[in-house]
Amino acid sequence: MKFPVEQILNLPDMKVLDFQELVGEEIIITIEKSVNYSTCPDCGKITHSIHQNHWRMIHDLPWNKKSVLLKINRRQFKCHKCKKVFSEKLDFVDKNKGYTKRLATDIVQQVLNSNIRSVAKRNGLSDEEVESMVKKQVSQILNINLSQVKKLGIDEISLVKGQGNYLAVLVDLDTHKPIEIVQSRRIEDIREILVSWGSEVLNKIEEVSIDLWSPYKNLVEELMPNAHVTADRFHVMKQVNDELDTMRKTEKKAATSLENQSEKKRILEALNKSKYSLLKNEESLNEKQKEKLKSVQDVSPRLAKMHALKEEFRDIFETTQSWGDSILKLLDWMYDALSYFPKSIGTIVRWFGEIVGYFDGRTTSGTVEGINNKLKLIKRLGYGFRNFSNFRLRSLLNWHFTINSP
Repeated sequence: MKFPVEQILNLPDMKVLDFQELVGEEIIITIEKSVNYSTCPDCGKITHSIHQNHWRMIHDLPWNKKSVLLKINRRQFKCHKCKKVFSEKLDFVDKNKGYTKRLATDIVQQVLNSNIRSVAKRNGLSDEEVESMVKKQVSQILNINLSQVKKLGIDEISLVKGQGNYLAVLVDLDTHKPIEIVQSRRIEDIREILVSWGSEVLNKIEEVSIDLWSPYKNLVEELMPNAHVTADRFHVMKQVNDELDTMRKTEKKAATSLENQSEKKRILEALNKSKYSLLKNEESLNEKQKEKLKSVQDVSPRLAKMHALKEEFRDIFETTQSWGDSILKLLDWMYDALSYFPKSIGTIVRWFGEIVGYFDGRTTSGTVEGINNKLKLIKRLGYGFRNFSNFRLRSLLNWHFTINSP
């Protein structure tokens, strides 16, 4: 049976010398360059003088679910002018690598949807070979143009809930892509990364969105003289939600002390499992959650009022268009909410300039939440990555990897 091997191989500069399909095993394709000359890399002269043949085996993309090995004659030529001996260049394979560039690209794509160990096993490779492919691809294609960063988001993520071990995530808010992942949220570590970007990059950053942590603000003011600091609206909203949830717990605890058993039962039934009905955006509630919210409002006038204020607060950021109207509505809300959200209002007062800065360009780090969820998934899948450095590369590739195989 004949196969259009050259067409399947798709390496136009190579000619097929032999094709072997081993039963139940693999395919071996013997190839060499189709021309009988090469250009000396030292003097640039063309030579036809073959010094010796040099055979090597290279893993290539599988075909028809079978492994493919390329038996390549990488010939050595001798230049008559400068008398140098050199090996001809093969564009589809890197020097000293046992696999083609296109196989490495395919393997990296597989890793992005799985993990190193599974991909290695599935392709008959070692963990080390797959890890090497990932690192090689990173060095070739992970070329993030920091000079284009104008709006930066700084956030943090705990990969294991409740165990700390925070990472800092730096995000280009215009492209919605992470551009760096720092092994900790320690200011010293983040400063080291930012300083490595150089003053030319840092001076071009116009706005930085941060959570309500003053060391981030101080770092931005230290290193980015032209940047306006904006408090991320989602972290401000979290302050309000946390205070509402604290009151929910307080009301529930108070109900457990009631002597009237029927009243105690009525209130506890309403408050049990009510957290998400209270904290979730009201317009996003399903029917069951709406019923739960109505039950809470019936048994607790205070929670009903706090929930209404929470929705008003969110609405200021969601729907108000005018910068001036936004600030006036926020001030009115603070007056109305003072006795219900004293802690949140204290935070808003301390960060007022950064919070209302949102109304200028409506910049937010909200996209970081989706990025953080993806990072957590990568961490769960990434048991083939032995250290933070590999996890960082694996993570950044998810947003910056593009297929561009030869």
